[in-house]
Amino acid sequence: MPLTDTAVRQAKPAEKEFTLADTGGLSLFVAPNGTKSWHFRFSWHGKQPRMSLGTYPEITLREAREFRDQARALVAKGTDPRAARKEEKRAAVSSAVKTFEVVANEWYAFKLPRWAKAKKGAAVQAKLYLDKDLVPALGKIPVADVKRADVLATLRVIEKRGALNVARKCRTWLNEIFRFGIASDYFEVNPAADLDIVAAKEPPEKHNPMLRQHELKEFLSALSGADVTEYTKSAIRLLLLTAVRTGELRYATWSQFDLDSALWTIPASAVKQLQKVIRSKGGDNVPPYLVPLSRQAIEEVRKVHQLTGRYKLLIAGRSDPSKPISDGTVNVALRRMGYEGRLTGHGIRATISTALNEMGYNEDWIEAQLSHAGSSKIRKTYNHAEYVEQRRGMMQDWADYLDSLEAGA
Repeated sequence: MPLTDTAVRQAKPAEKEFTLADTGGLSLFVAPNGTKSWHFRFSWHGKQPRMSLGTYPEITLREAREFRDQARALVAKGTDPRAARKEEKRAAVSSAVKTFEVVANEWYAFKLPRWAKAKKGAAVQAKLYLDKDLVPALGKIPVADVKRADVLATLRVIEKRGALNVARKCRTWLNEIFRFGIASDYFEVNPAADLDIVAAKEPPEKHNPMLRQHELKEFLSALSGADVTEYTKSAIRLLLLTAVRTGELRYATWSQFDLDSALWTIPASAVKQLQKVIRSKGGDNVPPYLVPLSRQAIEEVRKVHQLTGRYKLLIAGRSDPSKPISDGTVNVALRRMGYEGRLTGHGIRATISTALNEMGYNEDWIEAQLSHAGSSKIRKTYNHAEYVEQRRGMMQDWADYLDSLEAGA
């Protein structure tokens, strides 16, 4: 017997789902939670598949019968109504045209929580070059209509101005943006795939300049007589005595130092190499970076803390003690000392690493001191709390060695 509007409206949920049949394969499915759905069952290649036509009361009995009749007509013509429905939905999505700019912004919003919050990190750089290069060139084009030639032309403009490193990053971001669009079912072909094959060749990477052992004596003499502030000299000496990154020293707080135990504890969240690990594992599961301090390093810590006014930061900025020294302070001082092109703040780490390796110290101790992953095949994760006592002896030897050089040995 055909259903009536009253019967559909008054159908009450039960403990178990049930179905009220109409005619021509149409039925009303009533779930225990009270949801009512229209179903259409039809014959297709010897089977009796079922498709949903929507929910009641959004779809009335009369509308459900109209949808049923349309589906039956498709079956009679040899067309699967489920496939036709899917194609209609795809067409509806396509009709709401998404430009490259819209999809690029969706991708950026998706990636942002996964990127580290750094002044020069991927989030800042991606936003910069999206706004500067990619969106101005491709932004207004419907994303499904972007051709490989469009993408390549955009990259060629970047390459032409000599920004080959930027072009490489943009190739990566474009590839991710279009892959994101494919996964979002906006289109099916990635026009940014495999463009590295036709990319302009980048020049060899320039590493941070560093000093070799035979140059250290002259450098220490130059540092002692340098025309720079005493706290800047202390900053350079601490880099030379600990092998930490300049950013880790700039943001170091007095509370991180236990001078009685000769130990500097840097939170994992402040260590570049650990930030990605924190995002994947959570901060509570990642140990801090422990930096054992030589006698000379302890003396320098006390000295600089007094010099800069005993503020929260170990090396407080001169104009605003609540902020650290600028990220260029050390490099500017090195240039004034005559070491432009020969040494940078980051190059001090390479100087120490090379010297300690040449002096025969254990590679894993050195890598742990530098907050790198060690060479051990067994250890797959970063643990910068390892080898503290071994590193303590190594860094005391290193500090004594520097003293001997400065004394003329």
